[in-house]
Amino acid sequence: MRLLFLGDIVGRPGRNAVIERLPALRDRWQLDCVVINGENAAGGFGINEAICDELITAGADAVTLGNHSWDQRETLVFIEREPRLLRPVNYPPGTPGRGANLIDTPSGKRVLVVNVMGRLFMDALDDPFAAVDREIDSCPLGQVADAIIVDMHAEATSEKEALGHHLDGRVSLVVGTHTHVPTADHRVLSGGTAYMSDAGMCGDYDTVLGMQKEESIRRFLQKTPGPRMEPGLGEGTLSGLAVETDDRTGLAIRVAALRLGPHLEESWPRFWD
Repeated sequence: MRLLFLGDIVGRPGRNAVIERLPALRDRWQLDCVVINGENAAGGFGINEAICDELITAGADAVTLGNHSWDQRETLVFIEREPRLLRPVNYPPGTPGRGANLIDTPSGKRVLVVNVMGRLFMDALDDPFAAVDREIDSCPLGQVADAIIVDMHAEATSEKEALGHHLDGRVSLVVGTHTHVPTADHRVLSGGTAYMSDAGMCGDYDTVLGMQKEESIRRFLQKTPGPRMEPGLGEGTLSGLAVETDDRTGLAIRVAALRLGPHLEESWPRFWD
């Protein structure tokens, strides 16, 4: 299978980059499944129904969230009727929505997508390791799911790496989100699971993590309240990870970083061209 994961969309530049580029990339590379983290898609804070619909129309099979899941209050309602929108699975029981779903892709494959949030330097949710274990034990790779993608939305790379090794050989991909900076450690782990500590963001990189520079700098200099942070206004860059899996096992064969746009050195899966 050919899988594509795109990192956190930040505001309009990130949305535009995805909407304008993804349909052609999906066709060009004959992608089986595309997962996008959309937790900063609405003005940098959360996601709304209209934006979620736009991303799915553009080619996303699933949209994941994170610590900004509920910044747009309407998400508490529409997430119940949109099974392709996932919030972290380790929220307490009774939280609206779902944290995992078995997605039927256009190619006829079934992909389990799991969204989970770390605990180090983040909100103290339930144990992310146990939460993911429960999901993949009930939908094992190669038996029920043709591929399993885990979005680990977390601050600490140690927690992300630990989860990657914990799941090695049991899932197709463990990819980190949240820090908005693409890491250079994409690889296939010894057990066959693709891994990357952070996919980066889809947004304007001439910013501070996708937000306009001036207010971000002022907060460091003055340490006083100020206006709301706003996303950058420049051209957005796509950042993410491309993964090819073995159809027999669902495990990864090869991976490549994806970076298309200004400010960063471009990279793409040349093995698909």
